[in-house]
Amino acid sequence: MPSAAHLASIERVRASFERQNAMRLIRASLPVVEHGRAEIHLPHWDGIEQQHGFVHGGVIGMIADSAAGYAAMSVVPDGASVLTVEYKMNLVAPAIGERLIARGWVVRPGKTLIVTQAEVFAIDDGHETLCAIMQQTIMALQDKAERPSPRSISP
Repeated sequence: MPSAAHLASIERVRASFERQNAMRLIRASLPVVEHGRAEIHLPHWDGIEQQHGFVHGGVIGMIADSAAGYAAMSVVPDGASVLTVEYKMNLVAPAIGERLIARGWVVRPGKTLIVTQAEVFAIDDGHETLCAIMQQTIMALQDKAERPSPRSISP
């Protein structure tokens, strides 16, 4: 059973995701948040495709960055926030399928720097194909909360 602190961090992550207009813009969801781990799911739709019909690499980077970033956020203390300072991603296969899943996890938590990784899978007829691998460095911003309310975007 998760501790009260872990449950509170999961709620902070979910609230942060709701404030992130970029994820709403691409129709992403955050169905999994655990201590040190998060998943972002993304339906494949024509608004995120590149010229060959694959999901654009920039969009793959967005969900990998956010999944690993939210995994990092789940391990920082209350009142802290996180910010990506670097990531390196390898695109290893075209993102073809009904949806994508980005799975992020914390490799090494730290007070100031947190190292994370993520893998992005394309799901096609229930079959997962690894399409990207990412490693990331996150900065923990102690006593620096996120902005309190979202700016709205037009549908």
